[in-house]
Amino acid sequence: MSRISQYLTDEHHHCDDLFAQTEEAASRGGWAEAKDGFGRFRRSTEAHFEMEEKVLFPAFENATGISLGPTQVMRMEHRQMREVFSQMAAAAQRQDADEYLGLSETLLMLMQQHNLKEEQILYPMADQALAGQRETLIGSMQALASGA
Repeated sequence: MSRISQYLTDEHHHCDDLFAQTEEAASRGGWAEAKDGFGRFRRSTEAHFEMEEKVLFPAFENATGISLGPTQVMRMEHRQMREVFSQMAAAAQRQDADEYLGLSETLLMLMQQHNLKEEQILYPMADQALAGQRETLIGSMQALASGA
């Protein structure tokens, strides 16, 4: 099985692909496709957040004793992104391209900065601190994502 960092980075790429498809549909006025795509993107991203918040972060905090560091920052950023998700969903519902695409730019910046911190800092730390639990943790994250 892959490293924790590889598994979660692959999840980032999947969410990024869904985001790009949705933004493209909205930019050309394909609102039915954009709303459907945004729903898929949001569900995938929320599932990713849950894998981190319910499995990875608690395991990391338990293994390292660090609870006020990177995981706290990541949770705060998840909350920020969730707020933008709600605003984007409302803009899509109204078919307000200017607002939707403006929020999309904001979200893209938030995601890029967030993912960089996770991929360059937190995930490598997790690989090291949780090496002995890797398969169990990835299995738990996969089970959570599949709704098992």
